[in-house]
Amino acid sequence: MIQLYYWPTPNGHKITIFLEEADVPYQIHPINIGAGDQFQPEFLKIAPNNRMPAIIDPEPQEGSAPLSVFESGAILLYLAEKTGLFLPSTLGDRTQVLQWLFWQMGGLGPMAGQNHHFSQYAPEKIPYAIARYVNETNRLYGVLNRQLADRDYIAGSYSIADMACYPWIVPHQKQGQNLAEFPHLQAWFERLAQRPAVICAYARGAAISQETPMTDEAKKILFGQTAASQGSE
Repeated sequence: MIQLYYWPTPNGHKITIFLEEADVPYQIHPINIGAGDQFQPEFLKIAPNNRMPAIIDPEPQEGSAPLSVFESGAILLYLAEKTGLFLPSTLGDRTQVLQWLFWQMGGLGPMAGQNHHFSQYAPEKIPYAIARYVNETNRLYGVLNRQLADRDYIAGSYSIADMACYPWIVPHQKQGQNLAEFPHLQAWFERLAQRPAVICAYARGAAISQETPMTDEAKKILFGQTAASQGSE
């Protein structure tokens, strides 16, 4: 059974979506990022970047010792290769999926994350920073909208690229985006929202943590870390 270290954030939802879609048994270990669970020594052994999600696979395909994986994109790729699901085997189709997975990891996620930070959590509202990341999020929505103009899913067939991107579109209103301006993206978003596995994944998250106001202490934990504060040697 996959051991999933998780909190219901966009990156956490990616992994529960895959596990639900693939019908892979898993056990959730909640990592309350607002309380600082991600900095506990036991968690750092499997996630050295202090970030969830992370997994431990007690039964890797090679039959070796339990294997830990951190970084949500790497976890999706690992699970797809382990199960043979949601990642094509032919070079061209596989490349299509991987480039959009990496696009999400390197673009949509970080830019939307900065959007969230400066528009919602930063103690000082900096108009330039807010406009910078709201506009860049808008640009990336446009990229995805164009990609979806002639297909139901990002890379053709439903894949880990869709699972990676969808949770970052869920908070579109908080990101200052109007999905009606991106009709192909909106149709895709509504298509995924109706998938039973996606519904189940979000229900699992809701059962762990209802959305609560961001406290000053939680902000210090989430946004105030340096190498020194994490015990770097």
